[in-house]
Amino acid sequence: MLRGEAPSEGDGERRARLVWSGRLLVRRLPVLLIVGGVAFGVGTPAGYTAAPFFSAAPLVAAPLFALRGTALTALAAVFGEIWVVLYRGGAAQDHGESATEVAMVLAVALSALGINRLVRSADVRPASLRDVSAAAQRAVLPTPPERLAGLAIAARYVGARAADRSGGDLYAVQETPHGVRLLVGDVRGKGLDAVRTAVIVIGAFREAAEQERTLEAVAGRLERALRREGGRRDGVEQAEGFTTAVLAEIPANGPSVLRVLNRGHPSPLLLTPDGGLRELLPGAPAPPLGLGEMAHRPDRPDETFFPAGALLLFFTDGVTGARDLLGRYYNPSGKLRGCRFPGPDVLVDTVVEDVARHTGGASADDMALLAVQRPMGV
Repeated sequence: MLRGEAPSEGDGERRARLVWSGRLLVRRLPVLLIVGGVAFGVGTPAGYTAAPFFSAAPLVAAPLFALRGTALTALAAVFGEIWVVLYRGGAAQDHGESATEVAMVLAVALSALGINRLVRSADVRPASLRDVSAAAQRAVLPTPPERLAGLAIAARYVGARAADRSGGDLYAVQETPHGVRLLVGDVRGKGLDAVRTAVIVIGAFREAAEQERTLEAVAGRLERALRREGGRRDGVEQAEGFTTAVLAEIPANGPSVLRVLNRGHPSPLLLTPDGGLRELLPGAPAPPLGLGEMAHRPDRPDETFFPAGALLLFFTDGVTGARDLLGRYYNPSGKLRGCRFPGPDVLVDTVVEDVARHTGGASADDMALLAVQRPMGV
């Protein structure tokens, strides 16, 4: 690449993949050490010890994982060492030496738990910065009413653990002359700048939802609001500022109809009372809000049947982008298919708790969820 030449998008993607691959390898290192310890213990004579492998695993896990992940690694290391000792039968090596090796791994495992607590307590200042963004985010995301135009509604916002990953997720619900209109979105970027943009998007939505006859006209108003905001910024922020969003409308004169307009956002899920699930994919892809000039066609909402008793779930990419210790993404469709929920509040709480279990309690990104249910007989 020539000096002074901006890196291409492909170069950036390759670097991002390399960085993520490196991080994934590091996060898998405790598992590899335990597996290596077992293999070493099985494949070497009794005079050789696998204790260094098992001792290293919890020490590596301590700064990387939450307490739960560190504790599971520590337990696996201790039991791995015990298994190797029992596998060798004790006859081929001194019992006192075996006991010493097990005691050493146990002591290191307990020390790793203490190290984990010290590392987490050192996160107090970043956590306070995160709390500022999260508090500002919650200030612009008031809890919607539990009932609106006969619909049951619930929303949740969960801030990211990392201070620089919080802020920018948004939702809004409004009853209008045209029916109940909803917005869920995610502003590019994080922190207080993203919260400021979220305020602009929500404000524009509340005004446009009341005044505009169609959902595509509402999207147009949001598009123009973001362009005005981008015009006040410089450089990359001006060129690349955008917001992924999904807008929805449940008409006042036809509550069994649902209109969805997706602008580059994770598709909402429709959960039927019999446990069925359908991902509401857009009929044609569309760019995020703020990048409307890239579209080759005007906005066209997709229309679907919204049966009585069904639940509609919106979420941001903090849900679909959540990874477990092996780097596997959380799949809400796979987790929720076949499940039945009595109401939207139970649905959103279940997803939040399930994501926390999937990630081991260390969410890398913030997430917002909004669920709507059309009760029976409405």
